[in-house]
Amino acid sequence: MQSLDKRLLEQLSSELTSLCGDMLELESSLLKQPSVVHEAHLRSARNLAHYLALRRHDLRPLQSQLALLGLSSLGRAESHVLSTVLTVLRALHALHALEGTNGSLPCPKEAPIEIGEGTQLLEANTEALLGAPPSGRKVRIMVTMSSEAATDYDLVRDLVRNGMDCMRINCAHDSPEAWLCMIRNLQKAREETRRDCRILMDVAGPKLRTGPIEPGLSVIKCRPKRDIQGRVVSPSRIWLTPNINPEPAPSPAAACIPLAASFLKQLRHGGTIRLRDARKAQRTLRISQVVGRSCWVEAKQTIYFMAGLQMSATVHAKSATGKVPKNVRTRIGKLPALPQTLLLKPGDMLILRRENTLGRPATYGKTGKLITAAQVSVSLPQMLDHAKPGEPVWLDDGKIGGLLRSVGGDSATVEIMQARPEGERLGAEKGINLPETRIDIAALTPDDLEALKFIVQHADLVGYSFVRTEADVRQLLDRLDQLGGHHLGLILKIETRKSFDNLPNLILAAMRTRSVGLMIARGDLAVECGYQRLAEVQEEILWISEAAHIPVIWATQVLETLAKKGVPSRSEITDAAMGERAECVMLNKGPYLVTAVSVLADILTRMQAHHEKKRSMLRQLHLAAALPVTA
Repeated sequence: MQSLDKRLLEQLSSELTSLCGDMLELESSLLKQPSVVHEAHLRSARNLAHYLALRRHDLRPLQSQLALLGLSSLGRAESHVLSTVLTVLRALHALHALEGTNGSLPCPKEAPIEIGEGTQLLEANTEALLGAPPSGRKVRIMVTMSSEAATDYDLVRDLVRNGMDCMRINCAHDSPEAWLCMIRNLQKAREETRRDCRILMDVAGPKLRTGPIEPGLSVIKCRPKRDIQGRVVSPSRIWLTPNINPEPAPSPAAACIPLAASFLKQLRHGGTIRLRDARKAQRTLRISQVVGRSCWVEAKQTIYFMAGLQMSATVHAKSATGKVPKNVRTRIGKLPALPQTLLLKPGDMLILRRENTLGRPATYGKTGKLITAAQVSVSLPQMLDHAKPGEPVWLDDGKIGGLLRSVGGDSATVEIMQARPEGERLGAEKGINLPETRIDIAALTPDDLEALKFIVQHADLVGYSFVRTEADVRQLLDRLDQLGGHHLGLILKIETRKSFDNLPNLILAAMRTRSVGLMIARGDLAVECGYQRLAEVQEEILWISEAAHIPVIWATQVLETLAKKGVPSRSEITDAAMGERAECVMLNKGPYLVTAVSVLADILTRMQAHHEKKRSMLRQLHLAAALPVTA
């Protein structure tokens, strides 16, 4: 046997002993007042401190040297850090003994979490937060409710039946009346399916959004369906109804056009109506059915309807000599205005207004020279108080990017730096991210404080949107104490750069309560931290949460194409499988949501035999077992 290098063994022992000292020192520093941590989390808080101390160092050279000796490289130590390091130290000391030397081990005051015990703590914390795991599957499924869940019991029942373990209600949408209907539908579905399903309600938080934009033109476009050769397969069906006391269309219509009741009264089946549309194109409508005071008409050409356009028809009126043709006319009544957007191209300027005024597109002179830049108000003008020129701005989930060029008392000007060459359209109520701007605003809005009264009475969990600091966490927990919400589990939504940078402190502050979890809101995180960093950021969150034995919810765009269009993309199937590393995966709304829940449940069930956190599970491979044995 080749002799071991004594100097290498001494060097590695020294490095690991020093690491142990760092861990215990940081534990002492972070947990000066252990009483502020719930007793169920005290040992986990220590382990988190140990992991943070470990990750202050670049351990790659040490890992390589330990691996060459056949020892643990510390690569899977998140849930039991100090115990792993001490185990490796014991092995090094045993190797020292073979060479005739030995040394003493660090002796922590509190027994460290042993290998395997961290997994048990995580499972216990997950069950306390999200309930017992479903039969045959470890990872839970959370589903965000659409407005239809308030009125469609079958939808809620089918979601529960196909694998939903937690219903998520976003308090930024709908109303307390609708929330209560969703919850009652869930209660009924739980009884019918005999499956447990918890309720998470998110407070909206201070989300910065674009304000309203002045309405566009009142124009409705209708076009027939054509085949690949351009031939009309089916005409567009248009509902004509009185402009006073209109009648709803009895079936889907391409458009509902208000006209004078006296004009409609004279129309008959098989007749025609003529008009010049908004483009001055001559068009003809055929009357296919008269229903009450309204009628159906069909068009075989594309038509642009606009308020005030004249429509005429030839009818037959009675006279002394019989029926004579008569031309009657009317004008189209008021039509709903089209929602308007702001077209923004690279190099354009966008003015963010503090006052609540209607947004307007840019205006240009006859020569194409810019007269006024596009402008829009912001929902939380106080969030611009600390903004500085040169700081980045992202709009509409990162579709549009720019830099602040000036910040004044009533507005801020953004130069658009990132958009498609042909431009991107910015609408009302779209998110605005200021990742490098210091934001000094309460994490709980007045609407949130009001919503908490409902949440305490009806939910199992509360989701905390746009949490940034330990003070934010304390504010919510104090408010829940006042409202008698001690029973609520707390989900910290990690969706800003500030919350990511401050993650360990947020976790320690949240450990005051029994049930705590994290949601990786990957959409906002990608915008705030940069898409290139998203994979790295979500890995760090997973590692730190595992070190704290805190369950994680994997969120944003999971199986989104499947939920919305009924057919998944290849990449999102792989992404959904990665959700196995979390304790819960969240799906968002879509017409094929029930199918998405069923598919996700199948993926997670299959993948749990192959993967657990960072560790590959060496289940028997069918490919390997099927190979013939040769002599």
